[in-house]
Amino acid sequence: MPFPYKTVLITGATSGIGEALAERMIASGIFVIAVGRRQDRLDALVAKHGADKVAGEAFDVADLEGMEDWAKKITTKYPTLDCLLLNAGFQRTLNFTTPSTISLPLVTSELVTNYLSPLHAITHFLPHLTALAPAPAIIILVTSGLAVIPLPRCANYCAAKAALHSMAWSLRAQLASPASPATHHIRVVEVMPPAVQTELHPQQADLVAEGQDKPGIPLEEYIGETWEDLVRGRGMRWCTACIVGGWGGVRGSGGRGLSNLLRL
Repeated sequence: MPFPYKTVLITGATSGIGEALAERMIASGIFVIAVGRRQDRLDALVAKHGADKVAGEAFDVADLEGMEDWAKKITTKYPTLDCLLLNAGFQRTLNFTTPSTISLPLVTSELVTNYLSPLHAITHFLPHLTALAPAPAIIILVTSGLAVIPLPRCANYCAAKAALHSMAWSLRAQLASPASPATHHIRVVEVMPPAVQTELHPQQADLVAEGQDKPGIPLEEYIGETWEDLVRGRGMRWCTACIVGGWGGVRGSGGRGLSNLLRL
């Protein structure tokens, strides 16, 4: 089963995993609505590929109060939107052994961006996706392997991703419930990346100071295998890119451990 969605909205599309997935989708003939805060990077993406292949929409996904009106604007402007890829996020160190170093406003911002923002986005875009029936639609949530195996250094990030991981399972069950036939055409996919070489780590001064700002696998390697699995609709793979469920089967290749998890 190929990736059948033709208009994809990607948050956090100006760098890292979001930008790399946008590039792959554009190259595959999928129209991408790239969302991010940095207008210059959005403009560069559109200039590179053309306005007929990608649109840049500047928006801060942490603006929960503005999310509803923004979602209405987007679905009116792009009525063929059939894929919501919620990827935006950031990570910071949280050290409970030195409470004086904890910035509670930053902790709140991290929770909003990594968990509450996707929750609000799903709520506001679901009426549009539901109305697409019987055509297929999909919600893709980018969580993290740290949702299931937390790293003590970034406790708040891990907790937020764990919350999003849990919500993904509940969302999937609700939309597929016999009591909700109107939403059976909407798939819910969870992407659980490992440590990948993106801007997530270099943005953290403490990691830079320790020389730990470039962990994980190369971005292009990760995206290549992840996109291949999405397109081919594979079952489970315990290797560089791993997909669980949906299209059936379990395959193991003796790779480098669980690094990407998709739940369909």
